[in-house]
Amino acid sequence: MSEDLSPIDKAKFLAAQRATGFIESGMRVGLGTGSTAAWMVRCLGERIRTEGLRVTGVPTSARTAALARQVGVPVVSLDVAKWLDLTIDGADEFDGRLNLIKGGGAALLQEKIVATASDQMIVIADAAKEVVSLGAFPLPVEVVPFGWQTTKMLIEETLVALDVLNREVTLRMNGDRPLVTDEANYILDLHLRRIGNPRQIALVLNQIPGVVENGLFIDICDVVVIGHGDGRVEVRDINSGGREETRMEFAPPANIFADMGD
Repeated sequence: MSEDLSPIDKAKFLAAQRATGFIESGMRVGLGTGSTAAWMVRCLGERIRTEGLRVTGVPTSARTAALARQVGVPVVSLDVAKWLDLTIDGADEFDGRLNLIKGGGAALLQEKIVATASDQMIVIADAAKEVVSLGAFPLPVEVVPFGWQTTKMLIEETLVALDVLNREVTLRMNGDRPLVTDEANYILDLHLRRIGNPRQIALVLNQIPGVVENGLFIDICDVVVIGHGDGRVEVRDINSGGREETRMEFAPPANIFADMGD
């Protein structure tokens, strides 16, 4: 099945495989949500099987929890773990300062809580996720269902005074019904195209009644691991300013695909 993967999926796998190298036995690890994070969970399960690695995972969504159990990663809630050594997660966009947009998988609330309860956050991504300015990817905002249309109107009014290129706000749907998050909330997607001041927008949005959390992760990510389709993997550390690039062979074990089905 590995030969069927696209260059982007290969890049995601290589980034995930490299990132799991940061995990040491005895660690409590936050497990992200999304297609790239799913590769990380599978790679972690493989290390547990082959190396006897002892870790405790804290999932950021119900589907990540299900995948972790399926591949043999022990999981507990954040309330049980309390504080984490490391969280590894994907991102929809990241900039040069490692500010992120997350929430394309509708798990941004748990993802942000878990990431901020960690000593370190590592983001794994393919090279296409790097941008000069955030905002091409729609910014998710989690809102309570009660009065969501009023919340949407307040957000639209607030955006008039902010440094953005566009102000379209849409309710994320799941078929013909609003998508519902694990916390039973809705997601509003802000199609901003460009965000001039991410820190300002993150702070302002969370002051609006009805907003639970937004998908801007500011000063949370410490390290980004970037996979390329040609086998290159780059690691950037925002705190030390360090950069390292290695070339990895794409040779995933066959059983890493066992849970993926058709």
